[in-house]
Amino acid sequence: MRSKFAIPLSYNPIDASALAQKLNEYSDRHHDEIIVDFEAQLCDITGSSFAVALNSGTSAIHLGLKSLGVGENDYVIVSTFTYVATINPILYLRAIPVFVDSERSTWNMEPKLLEQAILQCKKENKKPKAIIVVHTYGTPARLDRILEIATRYEIPVLEDAAEAIGSMYQQKGLGTLGEVGVLSFNNNKLLTTYGGGALLTKDKTVFEKVLYWATHSRENLPYYEHAELGFNYRMGPVNAAMGLVQLADL
Repeated sequence: MRSKFAIPLSYNPIDASALAQKLNEYSDRHHDEIIVDFEAQLCDITGSSFAVALNSGTSAIHLGLKSLGVGENDYVIVSTFTYVATINPILYLRAIPVFVDSERSTWNMEPKLLEQAILQCKKENKKPKAIIVVHTYGTPARLDRILEIATRYEIPVLEDAAEAIGSMYQQKGLGTLGEVGVLSFNNNKLLTTYGGGALLTKDKTVFEKVLYWATHSRENLPYYEHAELGFNYRMGPVNAAMGLVQLADL
């Protein structure tokens, strides 16, 4: 008779004492400073110019696509081999995913098939608005070829580096080579904040737009005013504190 046992998909134990110690460091400071410090450390580690800490990687993809101008009926090219969270934000924006299959060596987007997909879209007079490249299991996609193709056809790239913090490609941190990069700190990730994500960019305008949208698009005024549709996507300070604890061990 076989014995039954469970192998959990993933489990990250919470270091309660380390979290408490980190929170105590901010006892006399505004709690938003925890989030800002976490973002600064993400920039240091990844080499990104800017980072916005959010409540999930999915939120980061959503606002990343929005910052690239993706809207209703736009085509967005995306890897086939990924989790549904890569696809859902395309649908949030009422855009249309165009799937590109994987190559054998990395299991990520095949550059030749990417170019074929772009040409097929152009035949339909629907030039893709963006390309989402997924770095599956932290393994870099062939960005040299993918970025060359994207540049040639003038299509921005969003790197879904949800599982890839710490991974490098040609001595650059994943998530920093495209126009926008996304990290996830979900419970099953290498580095977890027990729910959370981040958007990386080198473009200050994108950074400012995403930060604005993620905080309900509140205007910088001493009272509540909202000129655009916004989202409650900002990371919480306790999650950010856990991120600061974990970054020390990355």
